[in-house]
Amino acid sequence: MLNGQLAQMTAFTFPSYSIDLATGEALFDYALTGPDGEVRFTEVVTFPLPDAPPSDATVTTLNRVLELLHVVAGVSYYKAAAPRRLVLPAPLGAAAAALVTAVYTKGLAEYAYRNDLPYVLELVPEVPAGTVDPALPVDTSERRPLSAVGGGKDSIVTLEALRRAGLDPVPFSVNPNHVIVAVNDASGLTPLAARRRIDPALFDLNAAGARNGHIPVTAINSLIAVATAVLHGLGPVVMSNERSASDPNLVWHGHEINHQWSKGVEAEGLLRAALAGHAGLTEPYFSLLRSLSELHIARLFAAIDRYDDVVTSCNAAFKLRDASARWCGNCPKCRFVFLAMAPFMSRERLVHIFGTDLLADPTQVPGYLELLGIGGHKPFECVGEVEESVVALGLLAEQEQWRHAPVVQALVADVPETAWSTARNSDVFTPGGPHFVPPAYAKLLAALQ
Repeated sequence: MLNGQLAQMTAFTFPSYSIDLATGEALFDYALTGPDGEVRFTEVVTFPLPDAPPSDATVTTLNRVLELLHVVAGVSYYKAAAPRRLVLPAPLGAAAAALVTAVYTKGLAEYAYRNDLPYVLELVPEVPAGTVDPALPVDTSERRPLSAVGGGKDSIVTLEALRRAGLDPVPFSVNPNHVIVAVNDASGLTPLAARRRIDPALFDLNAAGARNGHIPVTAINSLIAVATAVLHGLGPVVMSNERSASDPNLVWHGHEINHQWSKGVEAEGLLRAALAGHAGLTEPYFSLLRSLSELHIARLFAAIDRYDDVVTSCNAAFKLRDASARWCGNCPKCRFVFLAMAPFMSRERLVHIFGTDLLADPTQVPGYLELLGIGGHKPFECVGEVEESVVALGLLAEQEQWRHAPVVQALVADVPETAWSTARNSDVFTPGGPHFVPPAYAKLLAALQ
C-alpha cells in the first residue's frame, strides 16, 4: 500500500531548515506530496562546534551554505518516488540553480539508468520567482585548509602534501568509521567531524520496496565540509578527486552516466560557482589532485608508508563491524587499487596492506577483465580509466616480482594489441586537464611530482 502511495507522488518539496548554534544540530525537512497526502522526512546534520561563538557575519555566510545543503541533500529522499516536479523552497541565482539542476539529473543519472527513469535526466527544478540578495565576498583562501579524509590513498596523499607544505591541515570527515578514525590517528593531526543522520523513515520505505539507488553523496558531504569550515573560521575545503572521476561509465538516452559524477570536475566547478554566487565564498573548495590520474596518485602514495596498517579504499569495508577488516578483496575497487599500487611497491608490502594477494588468485580474472574494458563497461564503482588499468598491467608484465603471477599472465594474454598500443603512448603520468587548484596550492602539488 505504501509503494502505491509513493507511485502517486507528484512533487518533492523542501518545507524548512534550521540550525541550533548551541548544539550544532541542523534540521532539514523534506516532503513527497501527492493527491492523497504527503510523506515527510527530517534529516539531521550535527556540526562540530567552534571554541567561540561565531560572529554575525559568519552566521550569515553559514546560512547561505546551509540553504544550498538543504536542497542538495534532498536527493536522498527524492529518489524514493522520483516525482516529476521538484519545487525549490526559495529563489536562487543562476549558479545555484545550475548546481541543483545538475545534482538531480547528472548526479542521479546512475539511479535513473538502473531504475529505467529517463525523465529524471531532464528534470527541471521549479525555482520560485524573486531575487536573491547579493552575498558579501568572503576570502578565506589563506586560512588553514580543511582536508577531507576518506581513508584511502588519495586523501592520504593530499593530507601529507598539505602537511609537508606547512599548511597545518585539519582532517575532516562525515560520519567517520573505524577506518577513517585509524587514518586520522596515524596522521597525528586533530580532526573535525560532522554527523549526518538520514531519516529512519527512508530506510523503512526502502525495506518496503521504494525506489533506491546511487546518489551524488560527495556533493552533500562537500557542502557539509564547507559549512564546517565557515563555522570554524577555516580556509578552503581541499578534496582528493582525480581526473578519471570525470570519465563516464556509459551513455544512455544520449546522456553520460557517471558513477563518480559528484567527484568530477564539472560538479566541482558548479559547486564552486554556487558557493561564490550564493554565499560569497571566493575560494571555498577544490580538489588538489584533479590533474592527476589514479595511477599517478598510487605512485605518490607508494612513497608514504606511515598509513600501511590503516589505509583502505574499499567501500565494502565501511560496512564491516570488524575494525581489523579493511579490504573485502572481491570488489572492483579492491582489484583496481591493488593493480594500481602493485607497480610501485614490493609485493610483500602490498600483500601486507591488503592481507591477500589478489594477483595470485585466478578467480579475480573476470573482475580484472572488466577493469581492462574487455568484460563490459567500466564498473559502477570509483575506479580508474581502462587505460590506467592497461598501463598498470603492462608495468607488471615487465617486473620480475609480478610477471609470473597467475592473474597477470592470464590478463596479458587477453589484452588486444590496440590496447597495448594506447598504453605505450599513454599520458597517465603527465598532469593535465581542467582544474581549479589555486596557484599557491598548485606549487606544492608540483613539488610532489
